[in-house]
Amino acid sequence: MKSIFKSFTIIGSLLLIIGCGSSESQNSNNTALETTHVGQSGVKDDVSNPNIVQVAVGSADHSTLVAALKAADYVDVLTNVGPFTVFAPINTAFDALPDGTLTTLTKKENQRQLRDILEYHVLLGVYKVEDFVNGRKLGTAHGASVVIEKSDDGTVLVNGGKIVGSVPASNGIIHVVDKVLLPD
Repeated sequence: MKSIFKSFTIIGSLLLIIGCGSSESQNSNNTALETTHVGQSGVKDDVSNPNIVQVAVGSADHSTLVAALKAADYVDVLTNVGPFTVFAPINTAFDALPDGTLTTLTKKENQRQLRDILEYHVLLGVYKVEDFVNGRKLGTAHGASVVIEKSDDGTVLVNGGKIVGSVPASNGIIHVVDKVLLPD
């Protein structure tokens, strides 16, 4: 028992000595931590399966979506564990919005409105195409629901936007859609 107590005393003393470094050293370490802090999206990982944002960044057809995610400060959310289902509009879907809409939405003062629209494209949980049922309403991260239409031939529409492909990601699934979904 004495040897265990002696070991704990030695370990405790070492921790005390290490922990009592100069305050200058501690302040410089804190400053370094503050200036290098990044969110989940800043974590470099070339080994794991890509997350939703990494998949979108790697797709030339989703550059507008990626720019919108950045403008809305929503990148870190979609790099987190999830799981998420994301309806990801292609660039031409954004092009179909009325002239000036995207430019207006990506202004700093409209960040909340843009984020609301992006949240309307996100479901909590993973919903594969085969999970969708005709007429089903699904709640989005925005709070409003989207409506699923599924035809006998397997075509799936989300609020009238056609799912043209699906891509699994480490934190969920992406359904590529040909329309920007807008909450009412």
